[in-house]
Amino acid sequence: MRAVVFENYEQFPSLADVPKPKPGPGEVLLRVAGAGACHSDVSVYRHFKEGSPGAQKPPFVLGHENSGWVEELGEGVSDRVEVGAAYLVYGPIGCGHCRKCARGQDTYCENAATMPYLATGLGRDGGMAEFMTVPAHHLVPLGDADPVDAAPLSDAGLTPYHAIKQALPHLAGGGRHALVIGLGGLGQIGVQILRALTGATVIATDVKPQALAAAEKNGAVTVAADDRQVEEIREITGGRGVDAAFDFVGITPTIATAAASVAQGGRVTVVGIAGGTHEFSFFTNPYESYVTNTYWGTVEDLWEVVDMYRAGQIRPEVERFGMEDALEAYRRLEAGDVSGRAVVVPREG
Repeated sequence: MRAVVFENYEQFPSLADVPKPKPGPGEVLLRVAGAGACHSDVSVYRHFKEGSPGAQKPPFVLGHENSGWVEELGEGVSDRVEVGAAYLVYGPIGCGHCRKCARGQDTYCENAATMPYLATGLGRDGGMAEFMTVPAHHLVPLGDADPVDAAPLSDAGLTPYHAIKQALPHLAGGGRHALVIGLGGLGQIGVQILRALTGATVIATDVKPQALAAAEKNGAVTVAADDRQVEEIREITGGRGVDAAFDFVGITPTIATAAASVAQGGRVTVVGIAGGTHEFSFFTNPYESYVTNTYWGTVEDLWEVVDMYRAGQIRPEVERFGMEDALEAYRRLEAGDVSGRAVVVPREG
């Protein structure tokens, strides 16, 4: 079968023929409907070096945002998993035995350092292929919803949903404000989630005018990323600042923007993994506000994301690519030339 393979550190992936996988005990074989191309993939093959934090040993098939139809059940899989039905794939894979994994928090597995991989598409073969294997308990049913458009939700929907869910106490009540920094795939869905789950005024900022326009269509008040950015954000909030800020970029300047925009008692969540840093000072930090981070989300969160998708509350913007054009999808992603999320569709129909 055809697949996009990460073959070596700091090397662009290749389109190759690889063996069709077989499901092991507790797994299913999934015929892939769609696989989202994510900036995390770019970090995998462009930036990570052997031994660096987060580096996953090649070779493996990329693709950690996946959906598809169950083709075959492995040994011991309950018949409640329906052959032929469409499912969204929860990507993170923990040890399955620690306290975190028992709660569905595979992203925070207590034994992650001893695991051979982080997730499907991150150390273990992912969904940029015609078929993939998945732990059966990591499937979330999609019903009659479009599985191709749903594919990015397993990261681009789950990650902002988890970050926002954690911050909901800060956004409860009237007159609240939320800030979204970075309006790529995650940020645009983040705006939609905030609008659906809270009554807060959502302020969104980005360097791209087309990204700001898309956020405005989803109900956000937008601010250009220029020299008056923080000043304008504070003007919108009456000088008070935002109650919760979500940085989907994660470089030092965007974290600084979030921290400068937050109100007393507010929460800054750094979601983007660009490696930025934040300098704390007692005299400059608004009292009882804090900076934190989140990573992906739980299986339970993904079920709730699918509920929102099926209810029409979130709508990923998807650009589809055939398998033979998968490498072009990554080239365009790196160039910033993809609107929304690039999704590779291995086989049409």
